Amino acid sequence: MGDAVTDRVRKVMVEASISQAVFAEGIGLAPDKLSKSLSGVRRFTSLDLARIAEFGDTTVDWLLTGREPLRPTIAARTSAPTVDDQGRGRLKDLVERFVTAHEVLDLLDLAPELPELPSVRPDLKRYADQGVALADEALARLAAEGTSSIDGLDTADLLQALERTFGVDVAKIPLPDGVDGAAWQADGFRLIMIARTKVPTRQRFTLAHELGHILARDAQDLLTETQLSPGRQKDMTEVRANVFAANLLMPRGEIESVVREKDVTDEQLASLVVRFQVSPSALAARLTQLGIIPPETGARLRGLTAQDCHWLTGQSDLFESRTTWSQANRLPFRPAQLLYEAYLAGDTTLRPLAAYTGVDADRIREALEPEPAPQEGELSGTDVDEGDLVYQP
Repeated sequence: MGDAVTDRVRKVMVEASISQAVFAEGIGLAPDKLSKSLSGVRRFTSLDLARIAEFGDTTVDWLLTGREPLRPTIAARTSAPTVDDQGRGRLKDLVERFVTAHEVLDLLDLAPELPELPSVRPDLKRYADQGVALADEALARLAAEGTSSIDGLDTADLLQALERTFGVDVAKIPLPDGVDGAAWQADGFRLIMIARTKVPTRQRFTLAHELGHILARDAQDLLTETQLSPGRQKDMTEVRANVFAANLLMPRGEIESVVREKDVTDEQLASLVVRFQVSPSALAARLTQLGIIPPETGARLRGLTAQDCHWLTGQSDLFESRTTWSQANRLPFRPAQLLYEAYLAGDTTLRPLAAYTGVDADRIREALEPEPAPQEGELSGTDVDEGDLVYQP
C-alpha cells in the first residue's frame, strides 16, 4: 500500500470538498491516525478502506489498485429477438451486486476456493458427444459429493448440490422480459442467474443448460439466453449445452431403471414428467433419442403440459408447490454469509452486504442489532414510585 493509495484517498477528500478533520470524522477514524496514514507512517486497514470507499461512493479495489470495477460484456445467445437496450441495462444492474460482492471478498482474502471443473474432451469432435461426456463427468462429481441421483431431486436441492460441487453461485431473480437465464464466469466466481417463472420445468432446464456453458467455458462474457428452445438452436455451443442439460436431468441409467418395457403407457409417461421435473417435450425428445418410445408416441406426449401430467397422476398440489418455489427470489447464500462474517470480524462495513442483498444498511443493522429488551423487573417511566410494578404488553 503506497503513495498511489494515499493519492486516491486524498482524491476522495478533494471531491467531497471537506477538510481532513471532517473527513476523519466521517469515516470514523481519529484525526491523528488519518494524518499518519496519509503521510505513510501508518497503513490503512481493510476497515478504513471499506469506510473510505463507502464515504466516497467507490470501491476498495479502486482505492488499492486504481482499476475500474470488472464488468461484463453481454453475449446474447438467442433463438428470438435479442434483449433491447433497456433490458441489457436492467441485466447489468442485476449483475452489479454480485460482482461487487465478489470483489470485496477477494480483497479481504475471503473469496472461496473454487473446485476444478470438468473439461470438454478434446478427442470428441461432435459437440453433442461433448455434451454427453460433460454430463457424465458432472454426474460422477455429484455422486462423489453425495448426490447419487437426480431422479426425484427437487430443483431447490439440485441447485444447492450444483453450488457445492462446482463452486457456482446461483440466483433466482427477475430478469428482463424474454430472458430465461444468464451465465458468467471469471477468475474469482461462476455465476448463474435463472429467471423467476411460472414454468418450473423451464427453469430447471435453464439451470442445467447454464451449468453446461460454465463447464464448457463458454461464459467468459455474460451469456444471456432468451426463450430457450431445446433442439432448435443452430449455434453448436447451444447444442452442446442442451445435450448436457438433457443428459444431466434425465440420465440414461436412471431412465432405464424406471422404464423397463418398450410399451410405455400415457400414465407412465406422465409419471416420468413429474418424476424428472422436465417438460413433456423434453422427455419426449430424450425417450425418442434413446429408442424407448416411437416418434408418434413422442408427438402425443408433446401435446401435454407439465401441469397436465401432474393432474393426470393426482399430484396437482405438488405442481403448485413447485410453481410457488420457481417464482420466489433466491440469492446465493455464500457471498452473503461471508460478507456478514467479515462485518462481524470488523473487516468491513455493512455496505457490501447491503449492496448485495438490495436491503438498506440501516435496516440490516436494525435486524442484526435490535434494541435490547427490558430486563425482568426493570422499571420504565418517571412517574412510577419505587417498588411499583410496571406491566408492558
